[in-house]
Amino acid sequence: MYTRQVADHIAHPRNVGQLESPSGVGDVTNEVCLDRIRLTIRVDGERLTDAKVQAQGCPPTIAAASMLTELIIGRSLAEAQSLTRKDVVESLGRLPAAKMHCASLAIDALRAAIEDIKR
Repeated sequence: MYTRQVADHIAHPRNVGQLESPSGVGDVTNEVCLDRIRLTIRVDGERLTDAKVQAQGCPPTIAAASMLTELIIGRSLAEAQSLTRKDVVESLGRLPAAKMHCASLAIDALRAAIEDIKR
């Protein structure tokens, strides 16, 4: 049912935890299924230098959150801001149609963290 990439991120999630004194925090919850992603990011200049994530919910939410951190670390803020749900899904190989909201939740957490920096 899940791709090798999804299974690997479920079994071995990357960058789990929370940064101390982050530049931005994105904390989002899917109101339907109650999956939650809390993303903390650190920015140096215009580059994302570190990210940590705490994800609660179904396994694909954990995989999407984990993959998101790998996608954003080292990117500029502009590059990170241009990422979409499709980028997360493609990096994971694919997600079942009923689990596409997991990738959307990850992107929502990223957008919220970037907005937090701007405040």
